[in-house]
Amino acid sequence: MPLPEPVQLPDAERGAKAYADDRAHVFHSWSAQGAIKPLPIARTEGTCIWDFEGNRYLDFSSQLVNTNIGHQHPKVIAAIAAQAMQMATLAPQHASEVRNVAARLITDVAPDGMNKVFFTNGGADAIENAIRMARLHTGRRKVLSFYRSYHGNTGAAIVSTGDPRRLPNEYADGHVHFFGPYLYRSSFWATTPDEECKRALEHLEQVITFEGPATIAAIVIESIVGTAGVLLPPDGYLEGVRRLCDEHGILWIADEVMCGFGRAGAWFAYQNWNAEPDLIAFAKGVNSGYVPVGGVIMSDEIAATFDDRVFPGGLTYSGHPIAAASIVATLEAMHEEGIVENARVIGETVLGPGLRALAERHEMIGEVRGLGVFWALDLVSDRTTREPLAPYGGTSAAMNELVAACKARGLMPFTNFNRLHVVPPCTVSADEAKEGLAILNEVFSSIAHHYTGS
Repeated sequence: MPLPEPVQLPDAERGAKAYADDRAHVFHSWSAQGAIKPLPIARTEGTCIWDFEGNRYLDFSSQLVNTNIGHQHPKVIAAIAAQAMQMATLAPQHASEVRNVAARLITDVAPDGMNKVFFTNGGADAIENAIRMARLHTGRRKVLSFYRSYHGNTGAAIVSTGDPRRLPNEYADGHVHFFGPYLYRSSFWATTPDEECKRALEHLEQVITFEGPATIAAIVIESIVGTAGVLLPPDGYLEGVRRLCDEHGILWIADEVMCGFGRAGAWFAYQNWNAEPDLIAFAKGVNSGYVPVGGVIMSDEIAATFDDRVFPGGLTYSGHPIAAASIVATLEAMHEEGIVENARVIGETVLGPGLRALAERHEMIGEVRGLGVFWALDLVSDRTTREPLAPYGGTSAAMNELVAACKARGLMPFTNFNRLHVVPPCTVSADEAKEGLAILNEVFSSIAHHYTGS
């Protein structure tokens, strides 16, 4: 069968066929196959996507929070095409010029003393290999991570994950979960950010003590917790984690898969604070997901562990030349076009103020959290009790209605449990951000009947 030709919109008949073929032949992730109705997408460009009926959607999901540079960026598309013409694939045991450039561009924005990159196929196996490196480097087994977290769908990564997706997949051992800071729904009876920070660190210290510090290889933390709520660590928390790790010889793995490469208004989200990790896992925004790729940036000390010792891990497509070319073009465009800075400014001047203004108008918005183009609205049915608009691990009629209302008005949303995440591409303009905020204002008005508080 030939590849699909470019579509001329609208073409509802072609869209119907795309849907039927999908249902006949494609098995979707995280889904009961008979319960889903995937929307066929005809084309994408910039911050927007179009269905086959010609309907335009402002992409406030960045797909899976990964199209940081926007859709179909011409420099990245051209780099992929040029690399495919020169060298379409190469086994990882060879040296590769384009892989070298990609690694250098990545380490240039990482901390001093982190000069090597191990390339993977995506974020999950980046976490997987970071954990492997930590265990081998320290000679220890246990890995600590938040309950409110998502780290990927492979063996150790899914068990490091705290959210309910880990429950059918708990086959890896040596994983311990703890509560991270989340003042709005504090596990520590805290009433201020300082209290939440102090008590969350005391809790972590107790977990370390009771698990046995000499048994713990690493603490894995999303620098800003992503899918589980865009939870920003309070000032001092990451610094406290660094102190505890140094005190007990534990490595800190920063999961920057979702929050890195501009998403939080910095090259890496942890750079919004004053602590540095030992290992950085990345994927998504490093090339906006144009080609599957991820990786681990490691400290020179950890890299040296494997100078004379075999690292027992590898992937056929590690540092794939087309993926490497897409990284090079993405990072060069980010530098040249000020994309990271744009994300920071849009967050400070448009999204942050605009979302807080929405919270003043709509009681359903219990809390607004975020930085850059990485925001979440914690939605409640009652502000006094903070009753979530959907249960932990599930959805609700109200959340389903919210999603439908967004799409009907031309906005592609990202939701999880009782939260609406506002995560447009880092290239979003002020006008596009305001357009999205105006749609959300209409949407919250339309579903206000689900609010039951006084």
